[in-house]
Amino acid sequence: MHRFFVPQLYNETMTIEGVDARHISKVLRMQPGAQLQLVSDDGVSALAEITAIDSECVTVHCLEKLAESHEPAVRLILAQGLAKGEKMEFIIQKAVEMGAYSVVPVAMEHSVVRLDGAKAAKKVERWQKIAESAAKQSKRDIIPEVQPVQTMSQMLAANDCARKIIAYECEDKKSLKAALKEAQAKGALTDLLLIIGPEGGISEAELDAARAAGAVPVSLGRRILRAETAGLVAISAIFYETGDLGD
Repeated sequence: MHRFFVPQLYNETMTIEGVDARHISKVLRMQPGAQLQLVSDDGVSALAEITAIDSECVTVHCLEKLAESHEPAVRLILAQGLAKGEKMEFIIQKAVEMGAYSVVPVAMEHSVVRLDGAKAAKKVERWQKIAESAAKQSKRDIIPEVQPVQTMSQMLAANDCARKIIAYECEDKKSLKAALKEAQAKGALTDLLLIIGPEGGISEAELDAARAAGAVPVSLGRRILRAETAGLVAISAIFYETGDLGD
């Protein structure tokens, strides 16, 4: 069943306008009587039925609120070093599908891509649209935010996660699994910052800054993963270890 996001579930009868209305009428060619799901900004979802439709406005009647949740128990924020070409779009799309709460594009010392000012804002706007599309496709209860492009120090200063992990290719003592078990032993793992480097890797200065902010360096295994692979492998492993991929 198709899912659409609305600011608020405020009434039994509501309207969907703009891009979503055009998608419902022109692309999906839905008709009155068809059912869809609505999700509000606060994560409340409902089953609704279309009562009237045209290319610019779809009127729906809410049938019932839905109690099920599609969100992971762990609020995972992916801090991803800027990757070149379409890799960043791929990373954001898949991270959202897998359950990331937010994505922070980080301009790191070894990033090939350089973004600033209007160019960075335009990229973030496009990435946010990709995140919204991925959230709809994967039936998320929220649209994860793609935050503005930040430096490593800005990202670390703004982040309030109790647990932080940084994937570092030269780490040979602690695995991601061991770090997660240690974190869980200290209490319920409710939020986690995952830091992944760009194609050129993470510099020693950035590693030192992350350590000083409480991040634990971990290995993702004996093979070197590409920038667009590492974060997705780590997210999968984290959600597996925390029970989000099934018992």
